Parts: sequence; C-alpha cells; structure tokens
Amino acid sequence: MSGPLKGLRVLDFTTLLPGPYATMMLADLGADVLRIVSGSRPDLTAFWPPFIPGTKISSASATLGRGKHSLTLNLKDQRAVEIVKKLVLTYDILIEQFRPGVMERLGLDYETLRRVNPALIYCSLTGYGQTGPMKGRAGHDINYLSRAGVMSYSGSKKTGPILTGMQIADVAAGSCNSVIGILAAVVHRQNTNEGQHIDVSMTDGVIAFNTFAGAAFLTDNREPGYETELLNGGSLYDFYETKDHRYISFGGLEPQFFSAFCNVIGRPDLIAGGIAPPNLDRIKNEVRAIIKSKTRDEWVALFSGVDACVEPVYSLEEALSDPQTLAREMVIETTLPGGKKVRQIGHPIRYSATPPEYGLSGFAPGADTKAVLQNLGYSEAQIEEFEKTGLFN
Repeated sequence: MSGPLKGLRVLDFTTLLPGPYATMMLADLGADVLRIVSGSRPDLTAFWPPFIPGTKISSASATLGRGKHSLTLNLKDQRAVEIVKKLVLTYDILIEQFRPGVMERLGLDYETLRRVNPALIYCSLTGYGQTGPMKGRAGHDINYLSRAGVMSYSGSKKTGPILTGMQIADVAAGSCNSVIGILAAVVHRQNTNEGQHIDVSMTDGVIAFNTFAGAAFLTDNREPGYETELLNGGSLYDFYETKDHRYISFGGLEPQFFSAFCNVIGRPDLIAGGIAPPNLDRIKNEVRAIIKSKTRDEWVALFSGVDACVEPVYSLEEALSDPQTLAREMVIETTLPGGKKVRQIGHPIRYSATPPEYGLSGFAPGADTKAVLQNLGYSEAQIEEFEKTGLFN
C-alpha cells in the first residue's frame, strides 16, 4: 500500500473506538498496522450491530479494522511478552489504551520496551492521562466531556446538558490527538533518532476545546451558562424548527450574513439590533414563528442563492448521499474477505500527491497470527504448541 506514511509500522494494543479509529487513520495513509488482540476477550465492536448482510461481520469492526493485520496473544503469558519484544525491534510505533499501570504489570511498558528499541514511539491513550489523582479511574465520552467543563454551557436552560450523537472526546480529542502526537514524534525522531512516550488524555483534549469560553474565563472569571453565549444559544445563531418538523441551522455571525438572513425571512427591521439583540427572547420567538411557517426544503430553496450561513439539518442518509459529500469522496467502497464489497466512510483529508488507499476490512481477529509468527522465525511445530498451550487465548 502506498501513502504518505508508507514504511511506518504500528503495533496496536487498543480496543473500542478511540485507539482503533486513530490506527485506522494511520492505516489509510499507508502505515503497516498490526493489532494485538485477545482470544478470550474479543473487542466489543465485533458484536456492535448492525452486521453486514450475508456475513457475521460487524459494520463497526469492519470499518475500524480497515487495512490492518491482527495477531492473537494472551498478554499474561510470558511467551507473548517475548514475542512483543521481538516485534518491537522492527516496529516504529506502539499505541496502547489500557489503564495506567497495566502495561507495566505485563512487562510491556515504555521504559522496558525502549531498552529493546530506543527509537520506539510509544503512545498511551487514556481517559485522564498517566498522572494526576484521576489517572486510574474508568470513564467514557460523556464523563470526559463533563469533567472538562464543556457540558456546563452546552445545552439549554430547559434541559441542562444535552447528549451529543457522536463521541467528541473519544474521536476528536482521543483519536486525533494520538495521531497528531505520533506524527510529531516521528518528525522529532527523524531529526534526532530518539523515540519518546506520548501521554494522551481525552479529558485534556476536551479541556483544550474550551477555546473562546476558556480564554474568556481565564481573563475575567465569568462562568458561561446555557444559552448565554454568542455560540450556545445566547444569540440568533441557532437551530430552528420548520413547518414539517425538520430543522435549519443559522450561523450568520458577520453583519453581511445576518443582513442577508433578515432580508430573506422578511424582517429587515431586525438588522439594526444585530445577531444578539438586547430583547433576544422576544425576537428569537418571532424568528422561530417565521421559520415554522415553511417547510425545511422551502427555506433551503429560498436561501439557495444567498450567502447567509443557512443550511438544512440533514439526516445521515441525506448527508451521505449529498453531492458535496460524494464529490469529496467521503463514501468509499472497500473489500471484505471473499471479495464482497461494502461501503464505508472515508478518510477526511485530501492529499495532492499521496491519496489514501483503503485496505481490506472485516478480517476475523487474529487472522494473521500464523503469518506474523512465521515471519518472526517460529516454526510450524512451535506455533502448534503455542496454540495447544493457550498462548492465543
């Protein structure tokens, strides 16, 4: 496989979403990714419905496993530790998603493996990081968003915090920061021949997303609240229900966009008050009533030739079949074992010289166990003995 990361080799000890999404991105760009999986504790994504028609393959695991190889090992077996150490000699990067201290108990922590390969880049991805009083605590996306302060002003006065439909902390903070950290460490190693340990905390990543609100609070100590800020409902920047119970979004912060919006809805008198007028509640209710007088698609037609930062709230079906989405090649087709084709969401960055190439997906966990061990020099008899004695459980 070609790609900008061709030649990089990654050992992947991650599960669920954050780590596998990060290594999927690396694999899309040409990195050789080898997942180390448990034979007795399969990843929950393998059972996450729906399953691809005509197969027993979960759509989630097929996507997250795209372009990767996998090796089954019981990491509590010392022989598995020795196998990982052999792999580390020829791999550039290791990423793991265990709680702090687990890899050390297994004998696979950074300090141990850097003695095997000093140039190793070792990324630890966790909810709260490798240090601090929360480091050993369990958590999920909703918890990291909560502790980071984001949900104290993301919601409404009526409902309080509102759940998001996608995993912001897991993917935007966890996966993406892991990729950024790994690639930054690769550049450092190219300049110095030094590896390093990367500590990625999903909570840290979300705290960093408090851009405007965080900068303001650190200046004047004023806490943002629900529907009190320019971008969280404290202005006309918002979602509006339409006659057919769909929604449109309005984001025209700049005067020219706000003016265009007011003119299209037939309220040029609102222009002087700006997007956050003093009598916001009254005016917002008036705008809601106007938007509710037409269907979503009627408003889309009215705004189609106008720069007012107004767009429809699409269903997922609409979003994934939209001409813009298709033009950007965000829906791709990959191949499953046996040749069956399946559609997946593509890599989100365009490259002029090294476009992503999507590898096969949907292989069973541990599908490459025998081939990997043979490449390390183990004989057929040794591999059979490993299987009989529980190394792959």
